[in-house]
Amino acid sequence: MGELPKKPVRAWQRMLSGRRLDLLNPKSSDIEIEDIAHGLARVARWNGQTSGPHAFSVAEHSLFVTDILLKLKPDAPASWQMGALLHDAPEYVIGDLISPFKAAIGADYKVFELKILDAIHQRFGIASDLTDEVQRFIKRADEISAFYEAIYLAGFSNDEATVYFSAPESIDGDFNNWITSLEALSVRDAQAKFLERFYQLNES
Repeated sequence: MGELPKKPVRAWQRMLSGRRLDLLNPKSSDIEIEDIAHGLARVARWNGQTSGPHAFSVAEHSLFVTDILLKLKPDAPASWQMGALLHDAPEYVIGDLISPFKAAIGADYKVFELKILDAIHQRFGIASDLTDEVQRFIKRADEISAFYEAIYLAGFSNDEATVYFSAPESIDGDFNNWITSLEALSVRDAQAKFLERFYQLNES
Protein backbone atom coordinates (compact mmCIF):
# COMPACT_ATOMS: atom_id res chain seq x y z
CA MET A 1 0.00 0.00 0.00
CA GLY A 2 1.18 3.46 -0.78
CA GLU A 3 1.67 6.09 1.83
CA LEU A 4 -1.35 8.14 2.81
CA PRO A 5 -1.13 11.74 1.67
CA LYS A 6 0.07 14.08 4.36
CA LYS A 7 -2.34 16.63 5.68
CA PRO A 8 -1.33 20.17 4.77
CA VAL A 9 0.09 22.19 7.62
CA ARG A 10 -2.40 24.86 8.69
CA ALA A 11 -0.97 27.99 10.29
CA TRP A 12 -4.07 30.15 9.94
CA GLN A 13 -7.05 30.66 12.21
CA ARG A 14 -10.54 31.01 10.79
CA MET A 15 -12.57 33.71 12.50
CA LEU A 16 -16.33 33.91 12.86
CA SER A 17 -16.24 36.96 10.59
CA GLY A 18 -14.93 34.69 7.84
CA ARG A 19 -11.42 36.14 7.99
CA ARG A 20 -8.38 33.88 7.97
CA LEU A 21 -5.46 35.17 10.01
CA ASP A 22 -2.11 33.66 9.05
CA LEU A 23 -0.30 33.36 12.38
CA LEU A 24 3.13 33.17 10.74
CA ASN A 25 2.56 36.14 8.44
CA PRO A 26 -0.32 38.16 9.91
CA LYS A 27 -1.76 40.87 7.69
CA SER A 28 -3.61 43.87 9.06
CA SER A 29 -6.32 43.39 6.42
CA ASP A 30 -7.27 40.06 8.05
CA ILE A 31 -7.94 41.61 11.47
CA GLU A 32 -11.39 42.72 12.65
CA ILE A 33 -12.21 44.25 16.03
CA GLU A 34 -15.31 42.07 16.38
CA ASP A 35 -13.13 38.96 16.14
CA ILE A 36 -10.75 40.35 18.74
CA ALA A 37 -13.57 41.22 21.15
CA HIS A 38 -15.23 37.84 20.65
CA GLY A 39 -12.00 35.96 21.32
CA LEU A 40 -10.70 38.02 24.25
CA ALA A 41 -14.05 37.81 26.07
CA ARG A 42 -13.67 34.03 26.00
CA VAL A 43 -10.01 33.79 27.05
CA ALA A 44 -9.60 33.47 30.82
CA ARG A 45 -6.87 35.23 32.77
CA TRP A 46 -5.01 33.19 35.41
CA ASN A 47 -5.94 29.96 33.59
CA GLY A 48 -9.46 30.45 34.93
CA GLN A 49 -8.31 30.20 38.56
CA THR A 50 -10.24 33.25 39.73
CA SER A 51 -13.14 33.72 42.11
CA GLY A 52 -16.73 34.39 41.11
CA PRO A 53 -19.27 32.79 38.78
CA HIS A 54 -17.48 33.98 35.62
CA ALA A 55 -13.90 33.73 34.39
CA PHE A 56 -12.01 37.02 34.44
CA SER A 57 -11.44 37.49 30.72
CA VAL A 58 -8.62 39.14 28.83
CA ALA A 59 -11.22 41.54 27.42
CA GLU A 60 -12.05 42.76 30.92
CA HIS A 61 -8.37 42.85 31.89
CA SER A 62 -7.75 45.06 28.85
CA LEU A 63 -10.45 47.47 29.99
CA PHE A 64 -8.96 47.48 33.48
CA VAL A 65 -5.49 48.30 32.14
CA THR A 66 -6.96 51.14 30.08
CA ASP A 67 -8.66 52.55 33.18
CA ILE A 68 -5.42 52.32 35.16
CA LEU A 69 -3.54 54.09 32.37
CA LEU A 70 -5.93 57.00 32.81
CA LYS A 71 -5.23 56.99 36.54
CA LEU A 72 -1.51 57.22 35.78
CA LYS A 73 -1.89 59.68 32.92
CA PRO A 74 -5.28 61.47 33.04
CA ASP A 75 -4.53 63.37 29.83
CA ALA A 76 -3.58 60.25 27.86
CA PRO A 77 -4.81 60.72 24.27
CA ALA A 78 -7.12 58.23 22.57
CA SER A 79 -4.23 56.51 20.76
CA TRP A 80 -2.54 55.73 24.10
CA GLN A 81 -5.78 54.35 25.48
CA MET A 82 -6.28 52.30 22.33
CA GLY A 83 -2.79 50.89 22.77
CA ALA A 84 -3.69 49.86 26.31
CA LEU A 85 -7.01 48.35 25.24
CA LEU A 86 -5.26 46.27 22.57
CA HIS A 87 -2.07 45.43 24.47
CA ASP A 88 -3.05 41.75 24.83
CA ALA A 89 -5.06 41.56 21.61
CA PRO A 90 -2.89 38.77 20.08
CA GLU A 91 -4.38 36.49 22.73
CA TYR A 92 -7.60 36.35 20.75
CA VAL A 93 -5.82 33.79 18.58
CA ILE A 94 -2.98 32.45 20.72
CA GLY A 95 -4.63 32.42 24.14
CA ASP A 96 -3.32 33.75 27.43
CA LEU A 97 -0.24 31.78 28.41
CA ILE A 98 0.60 32.29 32.07
CA SER A 99 3.95 33.92 32.83
CA PRO A 100 5.68 30.73 34.08
CA PHE A 101 4.88 28.97 30.80
CA LYS A 102 6.09 31.95 28.75
CA ALA A 103 9.36 31.84 30.69
CA ALA A 104 9.72 28.14 29.89
CA ILE A 105 9.09 28.68 26.17
CA GLY A 106 11.60 31.50 25.87
CA ALA A 107 12.03 34.51 23.59
CA ASP A 108 10.65 32.88 20.43
CA TYR A 109 7.13 33.18 21.82
CA LYS A 110 7.53 36.93 22.31
CA VAL A 111 8.72 37.47 18.75
CA PHE A 112 5.69 35.58 17.46
CA GLU A 113 3.31 37.55 19.70
CA LEU A 114 4.79 40.92 18.73
CA LYS A 115 4.39 40.17 15.03
CA ILE A 116 0.64 39.74 15.52
CA LEU A 117 0.46 42.81 17.76
CA ASP A 118 2.22 44.92 15.14
CA ALA A 119 -0.36 43.86 12.52
CA ILE A 120 -3.13 44.84 14.96
CA HIS A 121 -1.54 48.24 15.56
CA GLN A 122 -1.25 48.76 11.81
CA ARG A 123 -4.88 47.76 11.29
CA PHE A 124 -6.16 50.40 13.68
CA GLY A 125 -3.68 53.12 12.77
CA ILE A 126 -1.89 53.48 16.10
CA ALA A 127 1.52 51.95 15.35
CA SER A 128 3.33 55.28 14.98
CA ASP A 129 1.78 56.71 18.18
CA LEU A 130 3.01 53.99 20.54
CA THR A 131 6.44 55.35 21.38
CA ASP A 132 8.71 53.83 24.03
CA GLU A 133 7.27 56.31 26.55
CA VAL A 134 3.72 55.18 25.81
CA GLN A 135 4.72 51.54 26.03
CA ARG A 136 6.25 52.16 29.46
CA PHE A 137 3.00 53.67 30.72
CA ILE A 138 0.99 50.75 29.32
CA LYS A 139 3.42 48.23 30.81
CA ARG A 140 3.14 49.88 34.22
CA ALA A 141 -0.66 49.86 34.01
CA ASP A 142 -0.50 46.16 33.08
CA GLU A 143 1.72 45.42 36.10
CA ILE A 144 -0.63 47.26 38.45
CA SER A 145 -3.57 45.34 36.99
CA ALA A 146 -1.81 42.01 37.57
CA PHE A 147 -1.03 42.95 41.17
CA TYR A 148 -4.64 43.73 42.04
CA GLU A 149 -6.10 40.87 40.01
CA ALA A 150 -3.80 38.53 41.93
CA ILE A 151 -5.13 39.76 45.28
CA TYR A 152 -8.81 40.35 44.55
CA LEU A 153 -9.46 37.55 42.07
CA ALA A 154 -6.69 34.94 42.06
CA GLY A 155 -6.26 34.24 45.77
CA PHE A 156 -2.83 35.75 46.37
CA SER A 157 -2.08 37.37 49.71
CA ASN A 158 -0.84 40.96 49.61
CA ASP A 159 2.65 39.82 50.65
CA GLU A 160 2.73 37.09 48.01
CA ALA A 161 1.54 39.45 45.28
CA THR A 162 4.22 41.94 46.31
CA VAL A 163 6.90 39.27 45.81
CA TYR A 164 5.79 38.23 42.33
CA PHE A 165 4.25 41.42 40.95
CA SER A 166 5.18 45.08 41.13
CA ALA A 167 3.25 46.65 44.00
CA PRO A 168 1.85 49.99 42.83
CA GLU A 169 2.49 53.33 44.38
CA SER A 170 -0.57 55.29 45.47
CA ILE A 171 -2.17 56.71 42.33
CA ASP A 172 -4.91 58.85 43.81
CA GLY A 173 -7.04 59.02 46.92
CA ASP A 174 -9.95 56.90 45.71
CA PHE A 175 -7.92 54.23 43.98
CA ASN A 176 -8.20 51.58 46.68
CA ASN A 177 -11.96 52.03 46.91
CA TRP A 178 -12.21 51.87 43.14
CA ILE A 179 -10.09 48.74 42.85
CA THR A 180 -12.13 46.72 45.35
CA SER A 181 -15.08 46.81 42.95
CA LEU A 182 -13.16 44.56 40.57
CA GLU A 183 -15.21 41.51 39.61
CA ALA A 184 -15.45 39.16 36.66
CA LEU A 185 -18.11 39.92 34.07
CA SER A 186 -20.06 37.50 31.93
CA VAL A 187 -18.71 36.80 28.45
CA ARG A 188 -21.52 38.81 26.88
CA ASP A 189 -20.93 41.85 29.10
CA ALA A 190 -17.15 41.74 28.74
CA GLN A 191 -17.41 41.54 24.96
CA ALA A 192 -19.96 44.37 24.78
CA LYS A 193 -17.97 46.67 27.09
CA PHE A 194 -14.75 46.01 25.15
CA LEU A 195 -16.41 46.89 21.84
CA GLU A 196 -18.09 49.94 23.36
CA ARG A 197 -14.76 51.28 24.62
CA PHE A 198 -13.07 50.58 21.28
CA TYR A 199 -15.68 52.51 19.31
CA GLN A 200 -15.58 55.41 21.77
CA LEU A 201 -11.81 55.69 21.35
CA ASN A 202 -11.96 55.15 17.59
CA GLU A 203 -14.29 58.14 17.26
CA SER A 204 -12.11 60.39 19.43
